[in-house]
Amino acid sequence: MSHPTPETLRAEARATLAAIEARTEPLGPRDRLKIPAQDMPAQAPDARARNMQEVALGYSVEQARLEAMRCLQCRKAPCVAGCPVAIDIPRFVGQVAAGDFQAAADTIKAASLLPAVCGRVCPQETQCQAECTVGKALKDVNQAVAVGRLERFVADWERAQARSETPAVAPETGRKVAVIGSGPASITVAADVRRAGHAVTMFEAFHKPGGVMVYGIPEFRLPKRIVQEEIETLVRMGVELRTNFVVGRTRKLADLLERDGYDAVFVGTGAGLPKFMNIPGENLVGVFSANEYLTRSNLMKAYDQDRADTPIYDGRRVAVLGGGNVAMDAARTALRLGAAEVHLVYRRTEVEMPARVEEVAHAREEGVQFHLLQNAKRVLGDEQGCVVGLECLCYELGEPDDSGRRRPVEVPGSEFVLPVDTVIVAIGNDSNPLIRQTTPGLETNRWGNIVTDDQGRTSMPRVYAGGDIVLGAATVILAMGEGRRAAAAINAQLAAAV
Repeated sequence: MSHPTPETLRAEARATLAAIEARTEPLGPRDRLKIPAQDMPAQAPDARARNMQEVALGYSVEQARLEAMRCLQCRKAPCVAGCPVAIDIPRFVGQVAAGDFQAAADTIKAASLLPAVCGRVCPQETQCQAECTVGKALKDVNQAVAVGRLERFVADWERAQARSETPAVAPETGRKVAVIGSGPASITVAADVRRAGHAVTMFEAFHKPGGVMVYGIPEFRLPKRIVQEEIETLVRMGVELRTNFVVGRTRKLADLLERDGYDAVFVGTGAGLPKFMNIPGENLVGVFSANEYLTRSNLMKAYDQDRADTPIYDGRRVAVLGGGNVAMDAARTALRLGAAEVHLVYRRTEVEMPARVEEVAHAREEGVQFHLLQNAKRVLGDEQGCVVGLECLCYELGEPDDSGRRRPVEVPGSEFVLPVDTVIVAIGNDSNPLIRQTTPGLETNRWGNIVTDDQGRTSMPRVYAGGDIVLGAATVILAMGEGRRAAAAINAQLAAAV
C-alpha cells in the first residue's frame, strides 16, 4: 500500500489553506465538514521498520490549522466530556485554527501537564474523538477532528520556540509529601502538590524516572527526550527526585509517614508484574515477558548494540502473543532489532483488539504478520532447551464474555506449529505487589489493585493512590486524571491541617 509522502501532504495542505483564506465568506458548518481530514506525515514503512526514530513526523503549520478548522465549535462540547482531564478542547482547537499557538498551549496546560506525551500515545479515538460531532456526522470516528495530533502539534511548537515556562510555585508551607513512582500519575501529583507550596520527594525504583513512558513505550512512538524534559520541569519547580529507591525494600511505606515525617504519601507504582500463559514450554530459553523485552530495549537502550551494555535476545523468527498496545510495541521493536519475521498471535479478530487502530495499521505496514483467531497451546524446544516452535490452536468467536467481546472458542483438532525461535508474551500485567505485601492495613482488591475512593484516598490515613496500581493497566491520560484528583485531595487535607 502506497502512502503520500510528507512533502505531498504538506503541499496539499498549503494549497487548501490558501484557497480557504482567499474566501470572502466565513466558513459554515457544511464548509467545515468538507475540509479533508489531515493525514499524519510519517516515515515510509520500509525505512522506519529498521530504525528507532519516531514514526509520526507531526503536522505542519498549515495541516494543523486546516485540521483545526474542521471543528464545529459545538456549544455542548461533547469532546471535553470524553477527556479524562477535561481539557477545553474547542477553545484550544479554535486557537490553533486562528494561528495563535501560544494561546492554545496555555489552554491545554491549564489541564494537562504532558501534552507532548498524550498527543502521541493516548487513545483519543476511544476518548475525546469518540464524542466528536464531526466524526458522528461523517459516520466514522477516524474522520473526527484529530484532537490528539493537534495537541502534539501545539506542544511540539511550544518546545521548538523554547517558550515553555516553569509553573509558578506558592510560598513554602512546611508540609512534605512523598510520591512513590514517577509515571504519569505521579508526575501529575508531584506538580500539582508542589504548585501548592508543599515539599515533594519523588521515589523511583529504576535508575531513570518516567515510569512506563520510559521503560514501556518505545522510542519510535515516544522519544525519551520529551519525557526527560517533563522531569526536568519538576526538578526546576523544586521536586526532589530519588532514583534507585524501592519503597517496600529500601524503605517501607509506613516508615515514610512515621519515621521520615511525610504528611502524605501518593502511591503510583503502576502495573509492572507480567502475566504469562501458563502453558508448557514457557520456561524455555527464548521466552520473554514483553515487560522484560521492552525494558531492555527502551530503558537500557539495548537496541543500540554498539554502545549499550545490556544484552537482548537476537530472535530471527519471533512470535508475540497478545493484541494490545504492548503487543504491538513488542512486535514492532523485534523488527527494529533485526528479526526476519515477526508473527503476532491473537485469539480474537482485529475488531476485538484493544490496541489503538493506528498502532495496528503501523504494525501491518511494517511487515508484522497477523495470526488472528489463533492462540498458543505450548512452546516447543530442542535438546538444549531453546525455543524452536510454537504449537497453536485455531479459534472461532462465541457469545460475549464479561468484557463485552465475543468469547474465543477452540476449534478441536486445529493444532499447527509455527516455527519460531523467540516468544514474547504480551497478554497484560498485574499491579506491582511489593507495597501491598509490605504494608499491612492497605486494602486491595482480588486483582491486587489498591482500593481507593473517588478522591484517591486509600484505607490508610494520609495515603493516596492512583494510576495503574488502582486501575490496572490503563492509559497515560487516565492515570493523569487519577493523579489530578488525588493531588486535589492531598492539597485539601494539608490545607485543613494548618
